[in-house]
Amino acid sequence: MKAEDLKTKTVDELQKILLDQRKAQMNMRFQRTNGTLEGASEVRKARRTIARIKTFLNAKVKEEAGQGAAKKAAPKKAASKEKAA
Repeated sequence: MKAEDLKTKTVDELQKILLDQRKAQMNMRFQRTNGTLEGASEVRKARRTIARIKTFLNAKVKEEAGQGAAKKAAPKKAASKEKAA
């Protein structure tokens, strides 16, 4: 999956894609063990796709947490100054 595709996804969509990729990776491991895996490079691609998804997912979560914290931080600072005075 391309990085451009992942940029436009929401957190929920990224989590769903991550779950699907992990299931696919597990199936590839079983196929490799049984000797039925056709393309050995697919395991590597799946692993890298999972890492790419996790990177975008963490960035989105931090971005959302930062926006929420920025909105809440201003009133807290004012309240703490009032207590100190």
